[in-house]
Amino acid sequence: MAEMQELADVAWVLAAMTVVLLMFPGLALLYGGMAGTKNVLNMFAMVMTTLGTVTIIYVLYGHGMVLGESLGGVIGNPLDYFGMVGHDQVGVDGGFAETLDLAFYTLFACITVSIIASGALGRMKFSAWMVFSVVWATLVYFPLGHWVFGDGWLGANVNFHDYAGGTAVHMASGFGALALAVALGPRRNLSARPHSLPLVLLGTGILWMGWLGFNGGTAAGANYVAQYTTMTTLFAGGTGMLGFMAFEKFRDGKATVLGMCSGIIAGLVAITPAADAVDPFGALALGFIAGAFVAWACTWKTKLGVDESLDAFAVHGMGGIVGAMFVVFFGWATYTNDEPIRGIFFGGDISLLWGELIAIGVTCIYAFGVTWIIAKVMDKTMNIRVSEEDEEDLDFKLHGQTAYDYN
Repeated sequence: MAEMQELADVAWVLAAMTVVLLMFPGLALLYGGMAGTKNVLNMFAMVMTTLGTVTIIYVLYGHGMVLGESLGGVIGNPLDYFGMVGHDQVGVDGGFAETLDLAFYTLFACITVSIIASGALGRMKFSAWMVFSVVWATLVYFPLGHWVFGDGWLGANVNFHDYAGGTAVHMASGFGALALAVALGPRRNLSARPHSLPLVLLGTGILWMGWLGFNGGTAAGANYVAQYTTMTTLFAGGTGMLGFMAFEKFRDGKATVLGMCSGIIAGLVAITPAADAVDPFGALALGFIAGAFVAWACTWKTKLGVDESLDAFAVHGMGGIVGAMFVVFFGWATYTNDEPIRGIFFGGDISLLWGELIAIGVTCIYAFGVTWIIAKVMDKTMNIRVSEEDEEDLDFKLHGQTAYDYN
């Protein structure tokens, strides 16, 4: 019986990993549809190439930096899993192998970097993006991943709850995208609008499917937690859509299809840190609140004068914060963990509030600050922004192709 369960666990995580991989073309379609016609292929390329650049460094030293033996709580030993030498034979009898962990966490790293492409829309050299993706993963994601997923100082010393990456994945990428947008400065022509809402909708649907594998696969097996978290993930995505559209209707008198899609992603982001920590009603409420709050946060960029037009900061950064804080006040799950998770309004310990605030603050400040420094240093050394001429026809100038042949 135990052997059958282990085989089922392996099969589920393999299936979950497969649908997580679909999140990359899903995100590419979402970003490409939201971009103008001259930036579609560039967004496709920026999202998809992280599967090459980040995968290489994650296999070489990233897995060790995230999950290796902690060096003073700051970073994992990069040599611990160097190319998985000495680890590849574990689990050859059909059970769990460390190589499965490696593959699953590789996708976590790649998708986190891909989200940041939002802050570079239409104005960053593609060669600079390739370098940036490697440097950012090394200096931002790997340390944060160790603090949250590994044996780093944050998880060891601070009482906070993050089921599947609300901090290291979503807040880090959201604030990283904001910092990159600030460092690059705005595009010269901000008139381009989302050119294909059908692509946006298709990308959103694929992402929603992938999110079930993202959160469900984090349970590391075909178990109750996997069932529970796929349920809450489904619910939060649906009500996130309604919350965003309700805000739009109240503000503008109309609910848009773009808002519908943004609301779905907002609900999914918010449930990521809380998927095992809320009941079904909590998941419904969290999604709606996150959708409405993110809709409001999407208006901030105009007031701040920041060109972060694909809204990674609002959707991923602020959506992740909403999910984390919801756990603090409304967390209620008694069967998904060894110790029941209870928010303050359900008799939980006030220490969770301070711990969550510390985790949020550390993640957001670190991600924003280090990203801004990376971008500025790279700009000084290799000039990361395209010329004015190239910006007018970015896809053709950088990739030699266009998404649409108007002739």
